[in-house]
Amino acid sequence: MPQDQLLQVLGAEVADLVAKGTAKGAESVVVEVLPAADGRGPRFRLAGEGDTRYLRMNSNSYLGMSFQPEVIAAEEHAARRYGTGPGAVRFISGTHDVHVALERRLAELHGREAGMIFSSAYATVLSVLVPLVSDQTALISDALNHNCIINAMRLARPARKEVYKHNDVADLERQLESCAGTCRRAVVVTDGIFSMRGDHAPLPEIVAAAKRHDGRYPENVVVVVDDSHGVGAFGVTGRGTEEHTGCEPVDVLVGTLGKAFGVNGGYVVGSATLIDFLREKSPMYIYSNPITPAEAAAALAAVDLLDSERGRALLAHLRAMTSRFEQGLVRLGFETIPGEHPVVPLMVRDTARTTALVRHLKDNGVLATGLNYPVVPKGDEEIRFQVNADHTAADIDHALAVLAGFEG
Repeated sequence: MPQDQLLQVLGAEVADLVAKGTAKGAESVVVEVLPAADGRGPRFRLAGEGDTRYLRMNSNSYLGMSFQPEVIAAEEHAARRYGTGPGAVRFISGTHDVHVALERRLAELHGREAGMIFSSAYATVLSVLVPLVSDQTALISDALNHNCIINAMRLARPARKEVYKHNDVADLERQLESCAGTCRRAVVVTDGIFSMRGDHAPLPEIVAAAKRHDGRYPENVVVVVDDSHGVGAFGVTGRGTEEHTGCEPVDVLVGTLGKAFGVNGGYVVGSATLIDFLREKSPMYIYSNPITPAEAAAALAAVDLLDSERGRALLAHLRAMTSRFEQGLVRLGFETIPGEHPVVPLMVRDTARTTALVRHLKDNGVLATGLNYPVVPKGDEEIRFQVNADHTAADIDHALAVLAGFEG
């Protein structure tokens, strides 16, 4: 069938994004990873960039787990034992013993009764929130929550959808008060770490607010936290925003295996009853393949490494490198949002200048990602730097020296 008219419309939309400077553009293609050497962390070669060796400061692999020998060995061993794919969805024939072991280990890590894994954290959030929302539910979300939560709210069909001001617990309480008496259940959802800014949710205060209003909802106020950027990168032992803030376990905790754990997939932990319910009701669990057995084995090795003395040493180094970079930005006169999380934003607040600064960084061997509207609100344009535990002091100082040389 001819598609000329449709393709013309689609092409015009892309051209409009390019003209506005908001198109993501072509993706960088990694062709080689060069191991750490001579006091420097790993370097990356890209397609079309010759022999240039880049320092990567735009990766969610906060602990460098994907390069750890025991994680690689676990994946290779499991691939030989089980093959390269699961073969089917979980309830047909796709469940392997390593999937079950990983779920148990994740529940143990977070002090919960049970856990379950998904193909990604995005899929986890969609498949947790939508089943938890009935037509008598108030779904209440932080204004800066991740796109996965926004889309889950669009797919869900609650009685009410409300948004509270970013990290404003008083505004959250106003929403809970407003919905009480008209809804049987309230689901409060927030990121643990807000990935564009690196700041974190005030979880103890959110839980306390939920408890204060719980008696007015016959089916309770349920707190759901997506801590994908927190788990493995935040807290003394890497247990995320709950640990950092001293918060008691929230009702439903979502995490990822694809960031600090360096593998792939997402997961949720909570009560055994909750997990039993989600196994029967979560569409992207029931109808989509799980991560491969090899990925599950690698993730299990990464969790064990995190929960060890070496893991705590990696976290301590990560905090030190984060502080070094953040202090360097301030010393150079750049605006940032202070915090201990390894997402360190450089607030540019202008699309054209953000683009120019990202180009300057790349021209000088540093990979960083500019975030413009609509990924971030207008006026919040930024470069999101992500410090990793395989960065060295020399790497951090090199990135700061490149920034110091920008004349835009």
